[in-house]
Amino acid sequence: MIRYAATLAAALLLALPLSAQAFEGAELYPGEKALYEAAKEEGMVVSFDTGPTWANWGNQFKAFKKRYPEIELVANDLGSGATVVALDKARRRPQADTAYYFAQSAVDAKGKGVLTGFKPVNFDKLPAAFKDKDDEWFVVHQLVVAFLVNKKLVQNVPQSWEDLLKPEYKNSIVYLDPRSTGQGQVLTIAAAYGAGGSVDNVMPGIDYLAKLHKLGNVQRTEGTTPYAKFIKGEIPIWIAYEGDGLKAKLLDGMGDDIAVVIPREASVSAPYAMSLVKKGPNPNAGKLWLNFVMSEMGQQIFVDGYVRPSVPGVEIPEAMKQYMPEAPQVQPLDIIKSSQAKKTIDEAWTQKVLGK
Repeated sequence: MIRYAATLAAALLLALPLSAQAFEGAELYPGEKALYEAAKEEGMVVSFDTGPTWANWGNQFKAFKKRYPEIELVANDLGSGATVVALDKARRRPQADTAYYFAQSAVDAKGKGVLTGFKPVNFDKLPAAFKDKDDEWFVVHQLVVAFLVNKKLVQNVPQSWEDLLKPEYKNSIVYLDPRSTGQGQVLTIAAAYGAGGSVDNVMPGIDYLAKLHKLGNVQRTEGTTPYAKFIKGEIPIWIAYEGDGLKAKLLDGMGDDIAVVIPREASVSAPYAMSLVKKGPNPNAGKLWLNFVMSEMGQQIFVDGYVRPSVPGVEIPEAMKQYMPEAPQVQPLDIIKSSQAKKTIDEAWTQKVLGK
């Protein structure tokens, strides 16, 4: 199944025009050309879970192929959990060179011993929470918790967690169930920061959400993403990811009818990571691919997919600056600590919100 997915993705994604020669001009980082020469001997990189329609991976592929025309890039779209399972099953004869997933799955993959340490370009610039202490995973982009507000349904756009408690937002708010969704867990921690807590003290977030429910401001919680419902105008305020809001605004037709607001008190950014696979068949090509993703060029490509770069100081392309303003109140989520908080969130949310 893994080979079939990879082959299908290769046929679908890599019918791209080839340049006659390798890239010219300055290197993106010292040693890039030497690494490319080594990668050409392998001729291919297999990238697990980088589906072309998510986070602008499709344009990452095109830019990589244009710069390194003699490297074929094969990809699939397994999902984070399934990627870890696939890596584990193929540990004796790995199929993948690199893997991409929500950072919690990167932690799981490390625990199974299927990754190897590698420091890509800009690794040292990452916040401590965005990289593994043994270099086995690192965050490549982040998704920020925000309020997505349908301005046709909401007269006054809320700017803060405190605002959401106002009576005017009665029966208006939807968010994902933290017991069954990663996004729900992340937004609960974001609410904790907004209420004076942190990833080390999530109870202020639980208490805040319980208060929202008690006031009657929560319309409902969902078990899967209600993006289509939001686009159709069925949800006044959705606490979700900034990227979903920008996609709705810029790609799916909502335009000025949506406001995307990062709450002024605080928010958090959900980390998505990549790794070099242990004993992958094309290690040099894998490193070339990971370096490209983490270079300033690769980081900027993510922005056009409505997600924020992970590397601090990367310049947001001019066309997107108005949609991705600086947000110093956003905290990088420590995925180790957040996973440790999951049981507390599950149990406390059930008790305080549902009264069970």
